[in-house]
Amino acid sequence: MKNPAQLAFNAVLLIAVAVLYFLHFNQRPAAAPAVAPVAATEEAAPAAADTTASPAAEAAPAEEAPAVAAAPAGPAPAAGAIVYVESSKLLDGYQGMKDARRSFEVKAKGWERQNQALVTSFRTAVEQYQKTAAGLTPEQRAAAEQQLQQKQQQGAAEQQKIQQQAQEAEAKLTQTVLGSVNKKVEAYGKAHGYKMILIAAPSGTIAYGEKGLDVTAPVLAYLNSEYRKK
Repeated sequence: MKNPAQLAFNAVLLIAVAVLYFLHFNQRPAAAPAVAPVAATEEAAPAAADTTASPAAEAAPAEEAPAVAAAPAGPAPAAGAIVYVESSKLLDGYQGMKDARRSFEVKAKGWERQNQALVTSFRTAVEQYQKTAAGLTPEQRAAAEQQLQQKQQQGAAEQQKIQQQAQEAEAKLTQTVLGSVNKKVEAYGKAHGYKMILIAAPSGTIAYGEKGLDVTAPVLAYLNSEYRKK
C-alpha cells in the first residue's frame, strides 16, 4: 500500500490531469478540422452523420441538400472549372461551426466540473487521513489506506469515462458539421457547373492554385446564408 505522502502526490497528479484535460478540450475546437473533399459531379454527397446524440445537433444538424441561393456578387470561375476552397478559412468563418464550438465548450466545462469534483473528493479524503493517522492503530491505518486506494482507483475510472465521453462527443460534432458542409458545398458546385471542388488544407493537399480558382469567399457566404435560413 502506498504511504500517505505517496497518496498526497497522487492527488496532485489527479489535479494536474484535470487541468490538462480541461485545457485540451476547451481549446481543441479552435483548430479547424479538414473538410472532406467534395466533387461537384452527379455522384451522391457523403452521407451526413447520425445526429441523435450529437452535441452539435442544435448548432449544425445534418440536413437534405439545400436549394442554392443566388451566388454572391463578383467574378467567378467558368462552368466546368476545377476550383478549390481553403478549409481553415471556410470552417473558421462558418457560423454553424462557431455555434457547434460554443456548444461543445459548454459541455466541456460540465465535464471539467465533474472531474474537479473527483479531485476534490479524493484530496479531502487524503487530508482527513493525514490528520487522524497518528492516532490510529496499525490495523486501522491499513484499513484507511485500503479505502483510499479504492477511492483513487474509482476516481481514475470515472476520469477515464469522462474523457471517453468527451472524445465521442467531439467526434460526433465534427462529423455532423462536416456532413452538413459537404452537402452544401456539393450543391453549390453543381449549381455553378464546376467539375470539382478541391480542399486546400494546411497539410498540403493542394500545393498551388490560381487565386482566380479560389472560391472560398463565395462558398462561405453561401454556407452562412443557408445556415441563417434554419
